[in-house]
Amino acid sequence: MRTRRRTSTRIAGVLTGLTLTLGGTALAAPAVHADIPACTQMVAQTGVEITDAVTAACTRGVVGDLQNCVNGLTGAGVPGGAATGACRAAAHEPR
Repeated sequence: MRTRRRTSTRIAGVLTGLTLTLGGTALAAPAVHADIPACTQMVAQTGVEITDAVTAACTRGVVGDLQNCVNGLTGAGVPGGAATGACRAAAHEPR
């Protein structure tokens, strides 16, 4: 009887872990659809070349790290207000 309880407990634990893992993936999924192209287009409008540094900064905006996104874009030569707008655009889903 004791073996059955342990096995049942293990199965329940595995199922719970699987459910949490899959649920976490579903919650993170919207970030994949965030708008890097909108961010890079706004940067391009300022005349700054789209480099790996710009794309990396926009990617930080996608995950909600707006301050480091802005810092990365301003470091790449994007004016402050435009950098803020581009990072905010990155954090939103495409329209």
